[in-house]
Amino acid sequence: MTEAASLKKLPLDAVWRARTSKFADFAGYDMPIQFAGEFGGLIAEHKWTRAHAGLFDVSHMGPCFFALPKDHGLVGDEAHRAVAALIERLVPADIQGLAPGQVRYTTLLNADGGVLDDLMIARPAEAAAAGDLYIVVNAGCKNEDWALIETAAQGEARLVRADDRALLALQGPDACAVLGAALPVHASALDAMNFMTVARYDTPAFGRLTITRSGYTGEDGYEILVRAEHATALAEALLADERVKPIGLGARDSLRLEAGLCLYGHDLDPTTSPIEAGLAWTIQKARRERGDFPGAARILRELKEKPARRRVGILPKERAPAREGVEIFAGDRKIGIVTSGGFSPMLNAPISMGYVETAFAKVGTEIQLSIRGQMRAAEIASLPFVPHRYVRKP
Repeated sequence: MTEAASLKKLPLDAVWRARTSKFADFAGYDMPIQFAGEFGGLIAEHKWTRAHAGLFDVSHMGPCFFALPKDHGLVGDEAHRAVAALIERLVPADIQGLAPGQVRYTTLLNADGGVLDDLMIARPAEAAAAGDLYIVVNAGCKNEDWALIETAAQGEARLVRADDRALLALQGPDACAVLGAALPVHASALDAMNFMTVARYDTPAFGRLTITRSGYTGEDGYEILVRAEHATALAEALLADERVKPIGLGARDSLRLEAGLCLYGHDLDPTTSPIEAGLAWTIQKARRERGDFPGAARILRELKEKPARRRVGILPKERAPAREGVEIFAGDRKIGIVTSGGFSPMLNAPISMGYVETAFAKVGTEIQLSIRGQMRAAEIASLPFVPHRYVRKP
């Protein structure tokens, strides 16, 4: 563990320290893990988010803007296609095909088709920003990701870091109403936003906000990029709403696990392909047809012939949780390994994800888990464990 004094501080560090003393090192940042007091605790925070609205600080992540030079001379779709073509050198998603205001989840790939990171890429809605992309990468590898992107751009675009700002995630069924109350002038526009869209709002109290209707809990919600000098005012305005509680990284992990979402460095790594990970849906038809992304030979082969292993949900039949590193067996044969595991507050039972040989990936398949030297019964389960509640408007 990194010494606390050497850890990076969040822009909202003082806000969280007024509410909890439970901090820990995550990706080199001193992060709130749980919140103290009558409300606090992982299970309470988890359930509050599913029922109301939780406010998470995810400022450790890697938000950035990737843009053509200011004098590029292109407009509209032409400008977008030019900047999107540069990032498509690294990812298998159809970024050129993004509509204004649309966001896509995708993966950075190595030459073998392994995942270097998972990330969000957005096309701004404003015509004046047609040559820009808004990108959010993971905290633990953001410097490596940014170096990779800049190298791929070959000087044809510039990358502007925005990790000196605060990035807040407001998640849960009350998120839309809460954010609308904090930004009343923009309430109707926020409500009209669809899942995986982005918009920018100029506000007198909080400056310019870049807001996506997205998140990593399986719930409706928003991620809000705000300049550091306005972050405390925005966070306090949201926390003043009785429907909102601060939520730590502990509950963020249990929420994403219930939602069946990958955690980079655990469920995804440089040896894992998007097809093995169940992310074939992130590779749109246009990119499959062109096959012009890193590792395309492996990925297209796995799409056609099926991969040797697959990411699956796992339901242990006993109360003992199966955490990362637990080996998976079918009889005496080792068939895979757990990559994420813990307790589901909503199911009141342990849940896990992992990789198994494709022949054993069918839902309902009986397996065994080697937990602390004992074989314990489990079965393959469908993902997500708890249904997603994203807002998808017609």
